[in-house]
Amino acid sequence: MALKRGFFLIVGLCSLVLGLLGILLPVLPTVPFILLAAYCFARSSDRLYLWLMNHPWFADALNNWQAQGAIRKSLKRKAYIVSSLSFLVSIAVVPLIWVKVMLACFGTGLIIYLRSIPEIED
Repeated sequence: MALKRGFFLIVGLCSLVLGLLGILLPVLPTVPFILLAAYCFARSSDRLYLWLMNHPWFADALNNWQAQGAIRKSLKRKAYIVSSLSFLVSIAVVPLIWVKVMLACFGTGLIIYLRSIPEIED
């Protein structure tokens, strides 16, 4: 049992770090990593889970996701804009064609995933 908790704790901490980096770096998405961190903390550390669920930056989105399995329409719109811009800039900057194609595929996959998330009216 301790090994399982340790695994979830490490994955949760790594996800939290990646999510926080995603705030600053345009290529990393923030929301999926924060959701994964909350999932992992719920299975490993009550203290970190409560901290994340009450954090002023993430509490609203996490509580909406937990209660309704949905995110606010304005947050979804921001995710579309930031994700699209970051992928477009990355595609424009990268010189290798195969990397451009890969980024376009990832960007398309992310947009399809975002479209599948239910919305809450603001």
